Amino acid sequence: MVRLARFLKPFLVGVALAIALLFVQAICELNLPNFMSDIVNVGIQQGAGTGYIVRIGLLMLLVTALSAVATILVGYLSSRIGAGVARDLRKAVFEKVAGFSHAEFDHFSTASLITRSTNDITVIQMLLTMGIRMVCYAPIMGIGGVFMALSKSVSMSWIIGVAVVVLIGIVLVLFAVVMPKFKIMQTLVDRLNLVARESLNGLMVIRAFSRTGFEQERFEEANQDLTRTNLFVNRAMTFLMPVMMLFMNGLTILIIWVGSHQVAASQMQVGDMMAYMQYVMQIITSFMFIAMLFVFIPRAMVSANRLNEVLETEPAIVDPASPRHIDAAQRGRVEFRDVSFRYEGATENALCDISFVAEPGQTTAFIGSTGSGKSTIINLIPRFYDVTKGEVLVGGADVRTLTQAELRASIGYVPQKSVLMAGTIASNVAYGVDELPTDDLEKIAEVAQALEFVDENEERFGFEVAQGGSNVSGGQRQRLSIARALATKPDIYLFDDSFSALDFKTDMALRRALSAYTSHATLIIVAQRVSTIMDADRIIVIDEGRIVGSGSHEELLASCDAYLEIASSQLSEHELAAARPAAVSSPSAVAPPPPAATARPGGGEQHA
Repeated sequence: MVRLARFLKPFLVGVALAIALLFVQAICELNLPNFMSDIVNVGIQQGAGTGYIVRIGLLMLLVTALSAVATILVGYLSSRIGAGVARDLRKAVFEKVAGFSHAEFDHFSTASLITRSTNDITVIQMLLTMGIRMVCYAPIMGIGGVFMALSKSVSMSWIIGVAVVVLIGIVLVLFAVVMPKFKIMQTLVDRLNLVARESLNGLMVIRAFSRTGFEQERFEEANQDLTRTNLFVNRAMTFLMPVMMLFMNGLTILIIWVGSHQVAASQMQVGDMMAYMQYVMQIITSFMFIAMLFVFIPRAMVSANRLNEVLETEPAIVDPASPRHIDAAQRGRVEFRDVSFRYEGATENALCDISFVAEPGQTTAFIGSTGSGKSTIINLIPRFYDVTKGEVLVGGADVRTLTQAELRASIGYVPQKSVLMAGTIASNVAYGVDELPTDDLEKIAEVAQALEFVDENEERFGFEVAQGGSNVSGGQRQRLSIARALATKPDIYLFDDSFSALDFKTDMALRRALSAYTSHATLIIVAQRVSTIMDADRIIVIDEGRIVGSGSHEELLASCDAYLEIASSQLSEHELAAARPAAVSSPSAVAPPPPAATARPGGGEQHA
């Protein structure tokens, strides 16, 4: 909570004004019992007359009106302050998360980040909105009520002492019982969000495998766990109110019993006893406000700690203090120098001693078995992860010495899983540029083989794409993702298995169009299909995180057993035989190094 106090600094004037108004409200309310006492003691018992009673009554109305105005203004200010702090917190969390690398996203689940950005910030907002009034108002009323009560009768001060001790005991017991449950509650909210998100995203898979019942049970379990915890907390807080009311009524009876004896003994006036009773009620009410705060403070503390975890997490990938710039003479050149990489928490490297150069105007392709490390290589180029050993150079500079903005501005990236934003086709294609003329939009869509399905819609480029691209097919999403990368006109294109959803005819047409459109740039392609990369200038075969073959399609058929095995499983004997004579006659066939080392535990490959 203390570390989040910096978000209150812009609102200090409002907080100070609210506190001043609370003092006005408290002073007004503390004086009302005095006026009541004067009416009874002076106006009635001493016979001061109707005029005195009316005068004091009008004064009470004026004080009450002033108190009401102060209450309204405090409510307005506290609402503005709470909403403003919540706004700034959301902005800070979003900006922080936007700067996270893949390593931080691996640490914080998406469901948890969503909960922290919404539910946790709402809890902080509720605390500020209610707390500004209660935190200041309750102590003023409590302390002021004690002094005012003592001014009426010192002999009954033991009643206040007993009341304060019992109330503190009730609040502490409640705090001890409820606090651990609030910590659990936010974790359960994360879990519920995770289950709901997975179920909604994977709805088609769930239906296809008839697992609707299983997912309903899974959601019901998470929902019941959260419900049970909520019910426990609510029962504890519900128990507080009748206990407080019983205690207040008991104190009222005690004050009347003790006070009536003192009135009978002429040690106290009736008006003073009535005022004393109201002051004690004000003291107890202030403790009730404090008890209500204890409902919000524990949960707010948990939420504040969760937000601090995000805000104080330093991204693993940051811009250098003294950045270099891409060498204009080497724009588009990508080089790996003895690169090794290990995922956080893994015991073995995912990549070992990877070295290659990709030149502008050439196509460099990677192929290998699932989990061999192909996508990991792609992820190191835009610096989604930092290498464990070695260097990745783009434009002659180590990517760690470049700013992320300059590095990624030179790269057109098409991820393995195509992601589209809610909006039109035009806004998705032009996502990486400030402005895209219509002629360029048409040309890019034609190169990406997207123009055909764009023309099928009456709205053409104005067709609305749903969130995540759920209203277009997988192949259409891939082609729009490719078009989005082409629109930025980068020096380097990274295609991470970006043709897998395309049929062979579209794949061939796309590669032919790309070859002409991107002739100036460096193309780096990861693919599973040999037909997609067989025309590449250089094919690099990856196996268990190591390069086991490098060369052209024909050269690898003759020199690399791993590539031959992949090709044999995908190409016909006629296609293989047609390539072999060229490989035999070629003097530049490259013998593959022996396979070695292992990739990530379990053979898994982590994708962006």
